[in-house]
Amino acid sequence: MDATQPTPKFPVKGRKRILAGNAFLLALLFGLVSFNKSVLRPAFHDQPFLDTLTGCFPNLLAALLISLAFVNAIVNRKPRHGRLLAYLGSSIVFIILTIEELKPMWGASTYYDVYDIVASAVGSLLAIGIFEWLSRKQKITS
Repeated sequence: MDATQPTPKFPVKGRKRILAGNAFLLALLFGLVSFNKSVLRPAFHDQPFLDTLTGCFPNLLAALLISLAFVNAIVNRKPRHGRLLAYLGSSIVFIILTIEELKPMWGASTYYDVYDIVASAVGSLLAIGIFEWLSRKQKITS
């Protein structure tokens, strides 16, 4: 390596892994939300409990998978305050989804539904749980 070129702080392989993981999460989010909208919701529209679950499923998925994008980067990069960043990222996702539910900005929500807020909270908490599980797994293997 030429002495005039700076050493990269984070290897390209690690960046590609994070980018690929986050692209997968984004594709999974859109795929599952579309599947829910076109298949699950129409199939369970006549059953009140399942209709409610399929109605708030996109919020659960959005909170979980967007929060996991933060978790993916944190687990791969292992920053100094990774736990704080994972919790903060998941909390910010929850707050944005809650604001979107209360005052729609992007047209994702057409009316207020408390179950959507609960689903967003559950998705963010699941992401934090997955982060904790992955962190413990990394400590055991290292």
